[in-house]
Amino acid sequence: MEAGRVKDIRSRGMVVFPLICLIAVAASVNAQRTDPAKAAMQEMDRRELQLSNLGRNTSATNDRKRAQALMDQVSEDFQRILTLHNEIVRGLAADRSFNDQFISEAAAEIKKRSARLQSTLKLSKPDPATETQRRTPDLKVIGIKDQLILLCQQVENFVRNPIIEKPGTVDAQQFEKARQDLQSIVEISDAIKKHANREKP
Repeated sequence: MEAGRVKDIRSRGMVVFPLICLIAVAASVNAQRTDPAKAAMQEMDRRELQLSNLGRNTSATNDRKRAQALMDQVSEDFQRILTLHNEIVRGLAADRSFNDQFISEAAAEIKKRSARLQSTLKLSKPDPATETQRRTPDLKVIGIKDQLILLCQQVENFVRNPIIEKPGTVDAQQFEKARQDLQSIVEISDAIKKHANREKP
């Protein structure tokens, strides 16, 4: 692997995309896997619930606050992951040696925030049936530098997925790819953290 294959990601509008759009995509993609009649009934029930809540100002205010808090958290998680990604990329490009403490702490934070995004954005761990589509190298047999390059590549793949870059995009294949990439980020960052901790004196 070459460090030149990874590069800084600009912190553009993708960081503060509307949270509701991606959750709606998740609902739409999941609905494609269920009975259409059942999905229609669920959608009708959801709309009835929304209408019944229109007169409840306190509930509506609380819902808005929760939605805003979630969007702020998503924005913060994305921003921090991208910041750490760019720090690692610049170090790799300069062929700089990272100390084990930085690697361990950066990997731990990327894992924590990625796992939270999995939950918040409804991008949970892929189904076992689709796991075979992922081709993650055996992390036990590659060095820490190659692990870091692989982690950066997975971050880039995830944030450049049309589901992420263009909120509102409904594409079951890209949705599954985003889910797999995010799971890979969690797994690789966990392996890097363990590797760094193992090498501490």
